[in-house]
Amino acid sequence: MKGKEKKVRTYREKARKDYLRAAKKRRLTSKELRKAIGKQLRYVGRDLQHIETLAERSGLELLSRKQYRDLLVIGEVYRQQEQMYESGTKRIEDRIVSISQPHVRPIVRGKAGRPVEFGAKVSVSLVNGYSFIERMSWENFNESKDLIGQIEGYRRRFGYYPESVHADRIYRTRENLRYCERHGIRLSGPKLGRPRKEVEREEKKQMRQDELVRNAIEGKFGQGKRRFRLACIRGKLPETSGSMIALAFLVMNLEKLLKEVFLRFLWEWVLSGLYRHQRPFAYTIAE
Repeated sequence: MKGKEKKVRTYREKARKDYLRAAKKRRLTSKELRKAIGKQLRYVGRDLQHIETLAERSGLELLSRKQYRDLLVIGEVYRQQEQMYESGTKRIEDRIVSISQPHVRPIVRGKAGRPVEFGAKVSVSLVNGYSFIERMSWENFNESKDLIGQIEGYRRRFGYYPESVHADRIYRTRENLRYCERHGIRLSGPKLGRPRKEVEREEKKQMRQDELVRNAIEGKFGQGKRRFRLACIRGKLPETSGSMIALAFLVMNLEKLLKEVFLRFLWEWVLSGLYRHQRPFAYTIAE
């Protein structure tokens, strides 16, 4: 059956022109956008119906593994977009934004220039300059709920609770504060409630010191993006991308360890050289 029937009409050239006509406009009204999306949905829906008709005759065994996977993803994308179009909403659960990487989700961050980011969300703790991946997910999650689990992981790893935890303000929930107080842990940041007009000098100094300590984790992410390609993960599968992210943090920890070993060796070498060339003391005993 393959190659012996007339090719169905896909209107791909017309669909491309309609897309460019809307995409190249500097200002697109909501009415024009809805009309353009409706046209593209009708094009895709017509093509999926053609594929379904052909599959009834010849079956989907003629497709390769990648083609069959892409067909399933495209069908799900079409279902999601059609549901949002009919309901008039812009949000849907498990929204797919990439056919080649359907596990990637849009994560709204609200940053200047990049309000939405795509990729894995990683929760990392930093202990004496060494990074530990606590949680990695392709779905957006509220990291404040992971603090108790991370502290318990610290206790299992080192055998005791930390003296203080330097975290972002989002972690200062009532549940986390009660947990830290119960275990004698100081959680950095201001107190809950309305900010006080007058802050004691020692408290202000402590808050400033906590901010300086917490900035180290931000610098660790910057180091990973700048030198270890955390900002450019090219793995297609979620498992491959997760392995690449974990390897990046592993290499950063190894670099930190090598620096400490080298500095210790250099310090011992300098001390041994000083003791080797030091003149013996002369003692004088008075009679």
